[in-house]
Amino acid sequence: MSLATDGNLSMTDVARERGGLAGRVMRHVALFLGVMLVWELASYYQFVDPLILPRPTAIAAALVNMVLYQGTVWFHLGVTLWEAVAGFVIGSAIGIGLAVAAGLNESFRRYISPYIIALQVTPRIALAPIVIAWLGFGMMPKIAIGALICFFPPFINTLTGLLNVDEDANEMFRSLGARKRQIFFSLMLPNAMPIIMAGLKTAISLALIGAIVGEFISASEGMGVLMQRYTFALNMASSFAVLVILTAMGYVLFLLMEWADNWLVYWRHDARMTAISRKKARAWGGVTGRR
Repeated sequence: MSLATDGNLSMTDVARERGGLAGRVMRHVALFLGVMLVWELASYYQFVDPLILPRPTAIAAALVNMVLYQGTVWFHLGVTLWEAVAGFVIGSAIGIGLAVAAGLNESFRRYISPYIIALQVTPRIALAPIVIAWLGFGMMPKIAIGALICFFPPFINTLTGLLNVDEDANEMFRSLGARKRQIFFSLMLPNAMPIIMAGLKTAISLALIGAIVGEFISASEGMGVLMQRYTFALNMASSFAVLVILTAMGYVLFLLMEWADNWLVYWRHDARMTAISRKKARAWGGVTGRR
């Protein structure tokens, strides 16, 4: 009787959760459509200059034409995506590598601290023309700008996570005779992983910004170049369509980092932890069954 009741309660909870999710989605959709309608009417009746804020229908038409008929957007999208991802990988790798070295070596941490602070307080966007002058006009300066802009969040988050280790746990590892390598991989790194992933989520967006800024300054290909061409031609609907594509690309990159966070830091996510526990329980049951 109790099992049936528990089953009914769980099914009721699931149904209630699904109903709540559907309600939230409908409210967001209704709000979005309401904003689009007000925007459309304001632009149609010229309460807003179409050169400043084109109609949503015009933006949608430009987006469809750009994606389905012209087709050139895919090449520019690939260029910007490559620049952003490459800049993110390089900047994050350097940031995490330096943070690990600084976290494990106090002397090194004191040595590089003034330089890291100087880099952080420097407006790194202002370095873009210098980087382009150094590296030329290809993809490399855009990748370098993306790496330079996204470097700091992985560095500071990794260093903070490595230094904020529970002292009792650290003392227990040492009392058990654990080596530095074991302490790092079994205690410090798992403790730092959630905050490292938070830094990487920020870094991926900053890398995309860096790539776009580099394309604005000097480039012949990429989504930034495409947006500039449409803006200079006063084709604002197409310019906004490029912005929509960039927003979608940034959102997809952020979702990929969310997925990586859920996969790597599984112990901080209940659903993922439950799935892994069940998988290990089934594997253990199979081993004991064969015995």
